[in-house]
Amino acid sequence: MKKLVIAMAAALLSLGACTTPNNDKEGDETANSMANGQAAIENIMTRTSIRQYKDQPVEQEKIDIMLKAAMAAPTAVNLQPWHFIVITNKQTIDQLSGRQPTNAPLLIALCGDTDKTTMPDGNGKLPDFWVQDVSAATENLLLAAHALGLGAVWTGVYPIMERTAEVANVLNCPKNIIPLAVVRVGYPDESPEPKNKFKEENISYEKFGGKKE
Repeated sequence: MKKLVIAMAAALLSLGACTTPNNDKEGDETANSMANGQAAIENIMTRTSIRQYKDQPVEQEKIDIMLKAAMAAPTAVNLQPWHFIVITNKQTIDQLSGRQPTNAPLLIALCGDTDKTTMPDGNGKLPDFWVQDVSAATENLLLAAHALGLGAVWTGVYPIMERTAEVANVLNCPKNIIPLAVVRVGYPDESPEPKNKFKEENISYEKFGGKKE
């Protein structure tokens, strides 16, 4: 995995070297942009699920950053059909953990808000796109947690309706608020190696089954 990250970073730097202008100021800006790009790619490639946490609370400042990152996700027609519930109460954490107990000091429930699925002009709805939007927000939150030195793991809720109803009940959600996922967050107390999930067989070009020229 580390070799893959290095290779991707090298490719980015190589691209930057080919396009760097002669102007020193523009060159510095390009170099900074490439460095930021390398850091972003490395953050994506080194993120992994963390399930064991230190006995240390997550600062509110970091919670705020994660929530801002989540809400920076793409959203169909900019409807932003989401709602986030931050949980630090140990009893509630235990209730939500069910058959998979956790020592995470923080849970964030990412929910869809079906009251926010009406098109801006009031004509029609996008009732199912909240699932995509909240999923994108969840991934943003996971990446932000990793960038902040935290560990996190995505635990699925929706579309298992029994689990969805259970979480909604614990969190006192009205009918329009549907829990999609509960993310466990904390300072890592383990260091698992990121998995290399890149597989050529999962890629087609131009149409299904098409090969790269």
